[in-house]
Amino acid sequence: MNNNKKGVCNMTMDSSSLTMPMSDPNAWATAMNNLGMPPMGLTGQPLMPDFDPNLGMMAGITPLNPMMPGLGMVPAPVSQDVPMVKEIIHCKTCTLFPPNPNLPPPATRERPPGCKTVFVGGLPENANEQLIVEIFGQCGDITAIRKSKKNFCHIRFAEEATVDKALFLSGYRIRLGSSTDKKDSGRLHVDFAQARDDLYEWECRQRMLAREERHRRKMEEDRLRPPSPPPIVHYSEHECSQLGDKIKDDSKFAEAVRVLLTWLERGEVNRRNANNFYSMIQSSNSHIRRLMSEKSQHEKEMEEAKEKFKTALAGILAQFEQIVSVFQASSKQKAWDHFSKAQRKNLDMWRKQAEEIRNMHNEQLMGIRREEEMEMSDDDMEDPPDSKDSEDSGVSQAEALKEENDSLRCQLDAYRNEVELLKQEQGKNQPIRSEEDSTHSQQLSFLQQALQGMQKQLLKMREELKQREAELQKSSEDKQQLKTQVQNLKEGLQKLQSAQATQVSVRTARHSEHRDGRQRLATKLIPGIISTFLHVHPFGASIEYICSYLQRLDTKINPSEVEALLSRLPCTFRQELTGVGASLEKRWNFCGFQGIKSA
Repeated sequence: MNNNKKGVCNMTMDSSSLTMPMSDPNAWATAMNNLGMPPMGLTGQPLMPDFDPNLGMMAGITPLNPMMPGLGMVPAPVSQDVPMVKEIIHCKTCTLFPPNPNLPPPATRERPPGCKTVFVGGLPENANEQLIVEIFGQCGDITAIRKSKKNFCHIRFAEEATVDKALFLSGYRIRLGSSTDKKDSGRLHVDFAQARDDLYEWECRQRMLAREERHRRKMEEDRLRPPSPPPIVHYSEHECSQLGDKIKDDSKFAEAVRVLLTWLERGEVNRRNANNFYSMIQSSNSHIRRLMSEKSQHEKEMEEAKEKFKTALAGILAQFEQIVSVFQASSKQKAWDHFSKAQRKNLDMWRKQAEEIRNMHNEQLMGIRREEEMEMSDDDMEDPPDSKDSEDSGVSQAEALKEENDSLRCQLDAYRNEVELLKQEQGKNQPIRSEEDSTHSQQLSFLQQALQGMQKQLLKMREELKQREAELQKSSEDKQQLKTQVQNLKEGLQKLQSAQATQVSVRTARHSEHRDGRQRLATKLIPGIISTFLHVHPFGASIEYICSYLQRLDTKINPSEVEALLSRLPCTFRQELTGVGASLEKRWNFCGFQGIKSA
């Protein structure tokens, strides 16, 4: 589009800023080379045919042709770290001069939502719409201009981004042509403007985005929604015969039963098809025996897996016991003295790890044994003859759970005695390896593990008790210190309040004395000053004129107080009315010498 039709102006170079003589081509070429530009004359011919743009002294500047037409009036956005440099802008009918760079940026109002309209103030009186298009047309497409008679206008752009470009011109001084007339100059002030059209378009755009977001969410919900179950066919003789065959098939039984249940809930049963439904229900009942057999088979497999796991776990525990025995044997003095310090450290660490792993597996195996015992006790409770024994065992378990530290110590002693007895029995029956020997060794290991666990629990409880006692002692000490600090603060606050009250009373007394002395002095001096002033003005003076003279001496003089003072001295001052109608005025005259003249 033609730039002249749209009022677009191009930025040109200011010839007054060139202080270099144009007659020296070498100096001109050196300056352009430092800026990274190809050295060219004013007519466009190259000054240095062998110019290399990479030899410029200022790196990072793209080589430019200074005579290239079409340079934009508004520069591209720059980084916030680099200061913005505004230059003189030459347009077709006017010139824009940049503001002082040391001044703060011009203030702007808060940007309205969807703002496309700007307020432009400070236009010259002789500015017209063509001039506005010429200046602001470079920023972007202009859709409307509303110009006022008071040197301001409103410009509405087609895009929101062009508003920021228009704000760049805020603060520029404008001059029409070369005229120095005040009507041909002004200072631009560009700011955001609130327009109903902008707000309406912004709200429409927000509603459209909200609709798109709702549609997107709905599509996402539809995509993530689980698929609906297939529809159930309606009852018919053909479908009934097919469903009867499916019910007899083990692989299609679940789907067929769901269809049969739906037909029954819909009320498809009547006298004619009752036999068909009865046969299908009978076929469904025949699957109970199959399901029970499958359940028993799975239970059997589960029991076998439990036994296999328990057997494997017992073997693992036996190996762990052997490893722990190896470590214990190596820790005896006969072998321990021959190891180095680093080797002893590693052996001690490995022994502790092995014991921890062994204890963990022992607890797991004991848990399995307890579950089996509980299942067996549940089976015994179902039998009526053994109900009394189960009740007695439940009472004993409840009493055992309620015991405290003393009961734990008694149990520890009992476990120690049992361990010693088992060791003695094991020593007697050492030559004979039988199944009883293996059971005794397992019981011995279980009792040792239980003994260690109860010892750890007892030590832990003692440590917690000591820790809580220390915390309680510390909290009581902190509470006492806080009480002492609060008491000290209260006493200091009372002293401070009493000192402040004393200072306030002293200040009030001094202020009242100073005010009374000042009033007495004013009562003595002001009548003499007013008498001298009115003696110089034989035609009198108003109370405002008198007070303006007195306020030069004391700025705290009140006109009402002065008027009250003059009224109390009727022998010295007299009030008269001068003028007629709207020009009627009250004046005060000095009459102190009239009594002397009459005498």
